[in-house]
Amino acid sequence: MKQKKRKGLSIKVKAMLLFLLIPVAVTVFTLTAIIWTSLNDSEFIKKSASTLLEIGDRHTAMTIPEEYIPVYKEAAETYGIPWTLLAAHHRIETKFSTMDPLLSPVGAEGHMQFMPCTFVGWSYPGCGGLGQGDIPEEDKTNPEIIAKYGGYGVDANGDGIADPYNLEDAIFSAANYLSQSGAADGDLEKAIFHYNHSEKYVQDVLYFFNEFEAYRLKIEQ
Repeated sequence: MKQKKRKGLSIKVKAMLLFLLIPVAVTVFTLTAIIWTSLNDSEFIKKSASTLLEIGDRHTAMTIPEEYIPVYKEAAETYGIPWTLLAAHHRIETKFSTMDPLLSPVGAEGHMQFMPCTFVGWSYPGCGGLGQGDIPEEDKTNPEIIAKYGGYGVDANGDGIADPYNLEDAIFSAANYLSQSGAADGDLEKAIFHYNHSEKYVQDVLYFFNEFEAYRLKIEQ
């Protein structure tokens, strides 16, 4: 016995199904586009993408090491700036001195990442460019040389050496620089920008500064 051949859908039915599926496809595409645009336009994504930090990294290492707080406070009181600003810079520059080595690819040195010419003074012979300079180690840490050439390096512990790799010296030097750059007058954004000429850097430091200020207010209540 011969089997009957199954008939497929007629051209008319296929056309009708295709006609019905088109609006569904358009709707799905439109909804996808709206969701994607909404995500990209959200304030959180805008803010996060505009910074140097990855979104996940913004919420790590938020705890200030307690042993550093007295140093921040002493330096901040000496130079008339918020101690939480120093903590924010320390977090951004070396993640509270956990980076190894404390030397950037462009030559920034120590706990607070000073370029040698900024630490010793830009009027030092040979200083230029990014600020690496050709400065002998004995001059780089000599408070008298630093004073002569208008640098920001500070001998905070009184050992006769201003050393960017010494935590106290580095924190006090950063406080000195930020103070003279506008922080002592309340212009934090100007001071931060002087420290690193990047708007993204300013946003990142201010992010942690605000977080640490909230922490300060909490512990002082």
